[in-house]
Amino acid sequence: MKLIIQIPAFNEAELLPTTVQALPEELPGIDQIEILLVDDGSTDGTAEVAESLGVHHVVRMPRHTGLAGAFVVGLESCLKFGADLIVNTDADNQYNADDIQHLIEPITNKHADIVIG
Repeated sequence: MKLIIQIPAFNEAELLPTTVQALPEELPGIDQIEILLVDDGSTDGTAEVAESLGVHHVVRMPRHTGLAGAFVVGLESCLKFGADLIVNTDADNQYNADDIQHLIEPITNKHADIVIG
């Protein structure tokens, strides 16, 4: 099972390293984890920072569209890259990356098709 963690981002170059480094590299029930960053028209080098951190997929939007637009582009991109599971997180490390395992457990254990939390 392939998990893609998507990160919509707008001018988050400063905080992005902390966020990316906190993301899990392995999880039970997951064969492959990839990270996808949607750069929502940033002007601070967010995309370049993501690339330097080894983010697997960097999608650059030509102009700032807002979180909803970046989120939709992220979902479409994750599906294009073959995601079986998609987890969305914020670029500013607002959410604890350790919670991703708990978030996906109902799906990997076949108790749910979708989890929001």
